[in-house]
This record gives sequence, C-alpha cells and structure tokens, in this order.
Amino acid sequence: MNPAATFSLPAVLLLALALLAGCSTTPPVDWNSRIGTYTYNQAVAEMGRPDRQASLSDGKMQYKWFIGPRITSPPNTGMSNYGNQGFTSDKTAGAVNNHMLQLTFGPDGKLVSWSRN
Repeated sequence: MNPAATFSLPAVLLLALALLAGCSTTPPVDWNSRIGTYTYNQAVAEMGRPDRQASLSDGKMQYKWFIGPRITSPPNTGMSNYGNQGFTSDKTAGAVNNHMLQLTFGPDGKLVSWSRN
C-alpha cells in the first residue's frame, strides 16, 4: 500500500471525528431539576455576574442574565442601505437583547424559581 494512503486514512478519520465532536451541542439546562439545590455561587460560576438584581420584600433575591447574542446598533456612517425600494434606513438600529433568564434565590441562597422570556 502507498505510504501516503496509509497516513492519510487515519488523518482523515481523525479530522472527521474532531469535526463531529466540535459540532455537538450541549443539551438545554433543566432548571426545574435545579430548584432547591442550585446556588447563586454556582450560577455566577456558570454564567458570570448577573446583569440585573433586586431584593424582594420576602427576603429572596432575584437575578437576571441576558441570554443569547446581544444585538447592538451598527455604527452610524451617515449612509443608508440601497435596496430595490430605493434608499431605506436600517430596521435594526436601536434594537436590544430582551432575552433574559431570571433566577430567584431564597434567603438560604438556593434556587426557588426561574423564568425565561
């Protein structure tokens, strides 16, 4: 057998395996299973510092994290897009990310509820 063919077959298989491993996605988090055991410190370790927080009157703490890609306005160049309708302005200007994960922790620091919009 040709030495180049002997080397290239394992290399191609290894490359294909690496490509398949890189394309795998992580399963979504089952937040319901984390209620009562998941702590604020674990949330910070997993997702970083929250974007918003609030103290509730019953002693609970509510934290919100932006999830998904943040949508930012493109830089203002003073120019418009030219399409088949003529000159138009960018429809995404001023858009913001409104996808948030809200976690509420009890006074003991454990997750009591969650929501996502």
